[in-house]
Amino acid sequence: MSYRSCSGGHAAWAGLVGLILLACAPGRPSPAAQPAGDAGRPEVREVAAIEAEPRAGHFVIRGAEVVGVGVADVEVKDGRIAAIGAVAAGPPELQRAGRWIVPAAIDSHVHLSYLPGGRRMLDGGVAAAVDLAAPLTALREREGPAELVVLPSGPMITARGGYPTRDWGSDGYGLEVDGPAAATQAVETLAAAGAKLIKVPMTDAPTLPPATLKAIVTAAHARGLKVAAHALFDRHARTAAEAGVDLLAHVPVEPLQARTVEAWAGRTAISTLSAFGGAAVENLIKLRAVGVTVLYGTDFGNTRLAGISGEEIDLLVEAGLDGQAIVNAMTSAPAHYWGLDSQGPGVLVAGGVASFLIVTADPRVTPSTLAEPEAVFIAGTRR
Repeated sequence: MSYRSCSGGHAAWAGLVGLILLACAPGRPSPAAQPAGDAGRPEVREVAAIEAEPRAGHFVIRGAEVVGVGVADVEVKDGRIAAIGAVAAGPPELQRAGRWIVPAAIDSHVHLSYLPGGRRMLDGGVAAAVDLAAPLTALREREGPAELVVLPSGPMITARGGYPTRDWGSDGYGLEVDGPAAATQAVETLAAAGAKLIKVPMTDAPTLPPATLKAIVTAAHARGLKVAAHALFDRHARTAAEAGVDLLAHVPVEPLQARTVEAWAGRTAISTLSAFGGAAVENLIKLRAVGVTVLYGTDFGNTRLAGISGEEIDLLVEAGLDGQAIVNAMTSAPAHYWGLDSQGPGVLVAGGVASFLIVTADPRVTPSTLAEPEAVFIAGTRR
């Protein structure tokens, strides 16, 4: 599988793509140590019982610290969290003193049609993903494991001959439009097919004219859909902000001018720092200073690691995010932004889905531990 370029046709970008190809490495498997039971409690049944009935399992994890809650029992039943707190003896138990429990991650930028990897994502601790560009058929005929929550955009709405239709996405990753009326119809088509958001590319010509871009944003917002922009350069990011686009699909790679940064104040950006590098780290520092919400994203498909990226975490640290901010960017922030925070992935609440990691260090102090979970549970099932 060759890497794709996400360029906007900028000549200088070719050199950066070359660096990306050298820097990216194949995914590494996520370690998952077998949990040991608490043999000292007479009422405890064998841990093997949990593994024997993973989808209908009923068990309790004791002694671990639930991030944001404190040391508490976590009871899991039929794929959901039955309780967080003091749980009476009875179900099989996993003793995890000296460990931390944190929600499984949400990766807000992936390409699962371009590079399938849903099962490996689950194994690596990712419970939900935002698929930012896939052919229209992918909306109608979803592939991959049902346990992975996927929020798809479908194809990017683009200009005639625009990115990515003459590049890596020539086989359906772009939906070409001519003018505002066609753009509005394209939004309706994608929404009817099941798109959960809309993505637009902001590049050099051929690109969407301002009136067409505005029509896309208006039509999407009328249907309750957010609009993400692929905008890697300063002028493109500013144009997207002026049109009312909701979020940056990448932190741009060209240094952002002050007026562009201000135009994005209070909005949202997906990190993808490990995919592009360049000035992205400095740009993220500037964007956070004006209140931009950061969502963890890897641009999987361009990058190759299906699972939580230690490199992305390291770069978020470099951009000034502390451990709590990184945990938020991977869990509660995207859960809230994408409407998953009542019972879905990214949160740990009684009645919610039991998708979480057990890690060996406090991720608020040592965020790199998130990339090396001791155990991964998705919908109550040990991966």
